[in-house]
Amino acid sequence: MGYPVFVLSVVFAGIRVIFRVSLGVCGKCNMNAQSIDQTSGLSFVSPVQFVGGSPVIAGLKQTAADIARRRSTVMIMGETGSGKEMLARFIHSNSSRTNKPFIPVDCSALSDALFESELFGHVKGAFTGATRDSLGFIRAADTGTLFLDEIAELSLHLQAKLLRVLQEKSVVPVGDFRARPVDIRVISATNQPLETMVRDGTFRQDLFFRLNVVVLKLPPLRERKDDIIRLSEYFLKTQAELYGETVKTLSPQAMSLLQEYAWPGNVRELSNVMEHAHVIAAEQEVAVTDLPPRLQAVGGTESPEDLSLQDMERCTIAKALKKMNFNKAAAARLLGINIQRLNRRIARLEIRIPEPQR
Repeated sequence: MGYPVFVLSVVFAGIRVIFRVSLGVCGKCNMNAQSIDQTSGLSFVSPVQFVGGSPVIAGLKQTAADIARRRSTVMIMGETGSGKEMLARFIHSNSSRTNKPFIPVDCSALSDALFESELFGHVKGAFTGATRDSLGFIRAADTGTLFLDEIAELSLHLQAKLLRVLQEKSVVPVGDFRARPVDIRVISATNQPLETMVRDGTFRQDLFFRLNVVVLKLPPLRERKDDIIRLSEYFLKTQAELYGETVKTLSPQAMSLLQEYAWPGNVRELSNVMEHAHVIAAEQEVAVTDLPPRLQAVGGTESPEDLSLQDMERCTIAKALKKMNFNKAAAARLLGINIQRLNRRIARLEIRIPEPQR
């Protein structure tokens, strides 16, 4: 059964972008660039501020700025929520392609069949429901940057097609035989050990070497505690600007608690916590009681040294499943991921789902 499709045409500063927007899997909007006519130098990514002053982040920013001027593919390694897309945007905004498209793609968001069409494009009549030609994400990124997030989730079939795009610098849309030339800079990201996947045969070695030219490792937030307060203040400022309000400050006790917390969700979790604090705090100073309950109870939790990343991920998913009475769809919404990714993680982490009572 097809999903409702809406066509959105936007003209801004001489550039027309036509999007095909469909209400797809789990009710989320899937946006596909239909055509892009560039007639001026509009920057698709405004100057990016990669916040952080710790020594490791300062060094990472310098390396990212240095390689931004090159054409090399980049692989960003880091935990979920650690800021991989922001680092990719930072590289793009400091490159000669800054006035060209930056197209982020979540490789785990759609099923294999749907994703092939979304990534490589298709021609009218290629399959049931293909009522018009579609550029696909790769051609939408032409002359700019294609960011492939969660690259480890790509199937072997799509890995082979992506490898050919990188080798031939051209793409063949689904249902067509003609190759269309493309000029893209590819930045990919993952939180999975690709070397292990290559040995296991679940990730192509030739594609790995193509993508793994320059590797940047983004440390988790718990390993750069010097950045926690700086990031917290940045997010509070962002919230104040959003609502046109005075910037709120953190009490010394709240600062201490933020630095003690393990941050399994990394920077993304910190951003959400600061949004919560800005909305909840009745005074200008954010107190401990204005923080989410899980942070207030930090004194009774295990320290990050006691848990591996896999243990924390397993614990987080198990708690979400239990809270939602083992309803996977509800747990996926609570965790902020799609149900396909949740199922893969349940299998990988060997989380047991109780049999429904008859």
